Amino acid sequence: MIPVRSFDVETSTRSQMVDITARVRTAMKQSGARHGVCVVYVPHTTAGITVNESADPAVAADILEHLEKLVPRGRYRHREGNADAHIKASLMGFSLALMLEEGELSLGTWQGIFLCEFDGPRRRRVWVKVIPDD
Repeated sequence: MIPVRSFDVETSTRSQMVDITARVRTAMKQSGARHGVCVVYVPHTTAGITVNESADPAVAADILEHLEKLVPRGRYRHREGNADAHIKASLMGFSLALMLEEGELSLGTWQGIFLCEFDGPRRRRVWVKVIPDD
């Protein structure tokens, strides 16, 4: 049985996309699996996770800008004042299932894995579980 691995990510602003690809790869490689599925999960209600372009930081900035337009901070029923963060995290999602082939994550040339912070700055936890085919 391969254990769940985890790591923390420190965010520095209220909304931020942090490239965690290298840290997920490290956790995945520690499993020793060559083929299977790598599940990446964020156990938070105001942070999400996604795969998108990691070569140009303008892409992450555009995503955050347009999520803010789509779900602005403002008056909602939730009394903590962070309802927009909950909605944005739900739109991004809380987990990914990535294929593992020949001991490598099956990501496209420009793809990276991002933790999406919507209620920072905070310390966030990321869990990585590899489910081997072998």
